[in-house]
Amino acid sequence: MDFVSQLVLGAAVTVALLGSRMPVWQAALVGAACGILPGLDMIRDHGDAIHNMTQRHGASHALLWLTLFSPLLATFFRYLFRPQISSLRWWAAVWLALISHPLFDLTTVYGTQLALPFSDRPFAIGCMSVIDPLFILPLLLGVVAALILRSRSGWRCNLSGLIFSCMYLIWSMVAQTWVIQAAHRQLLMQQGDVRQLLVTPTAFNTLQWRIVVMTPESYREGFYSLLSPFKPLMLTTHARGRELYQQYGANRYVQRVAWFSRGFFSMKRVDKRIEITDLRIGEESPYPFTFDLGTETLNNLSDKPERVPFQPPPLGKLWSRF
Repeated sequence: MDFVSQLVLGAAVTVALLGSRMPVWQAALVGAACGILPGLDMIRDHGDAIHNMTQRHGASHALLWLTLFSPLLATFFRYLFRPQISSLRWWAAVWLALISHPLFDLTTVYGTQLALPFSDRPFAIGCMSVIDPLFILPLLLGVVAALILRSRSGWRCNLSGLIFSCMYLIWSMVAQTWVIQAAHRQLLMQQGDVRQLLVTPTAFNTLQWRIVVMTPESYREGFYSLLSPFKPLMLTTHARGRELYQQYGANRYVQRVAWFSRGFFSMKRVDKRIEITDLRIGEESPYPFTFDLGTETLNNLSDKPERVPFQPPPLGKLWSRF
């Protein structure tokens, strides 16, 4: 999730738990710090572009490490601001603000390694866009109201914003389930077998959904709108570079992307160089997570992978789908 959303979410959590017992700005500051803290792992360089992507939501997002770290951080904030508030309340506020970050990342399609050190599996629900105004604006308005009013009414505004955003998360999961079922029904009639299906919202909303279907030879991509639920599903077929995967599947960078993307990837040859793409993120080509693996040299790839520059599509393209 983006920096601003995590900051505001953390602030809303601590204002709800501490805002009536201490100055609201202090409660918001604590929550904002806790909300963005796990995301600071993006600063670390893991050596190459692919490892930077696949390890970004790693140890700093693990629920065990955040739980063990939270009492220390809560003690620090308690003696810095309000020692008279109980240790238990401070711990609950700090812990919830910390884990709100990876739990919200869980709702995106990216992949978050919540279970480290027991498992490095990247968990992802994929029911929320990285940036969604209907999630962030109620939180932001609630926190701002609490900071301005500095009263019980402001605290209620913050709590209302937090509740609304949580309900919106639930709605996104319900909507995703509906679209998955609708897509399955249509795809079963079209091709009779659906082994790999990905359903994620398009940018900034939960009404327009992107559908990706993987087959051994290709991937198919299309869109489904909850505003037009009975419109036939139209998918465009693209080659996924199966022969390149058979040739370079033993390459550690190829294996890394294949694992992290849960099989939703493609490969292609561009001017004697090999590119690999995580198909889960983005909307139609070009995709944001495409990597140049280098030139072909005796069935090997010569270079350290680099991320291919990405230009986001115009907003008008998204709007036209509605």
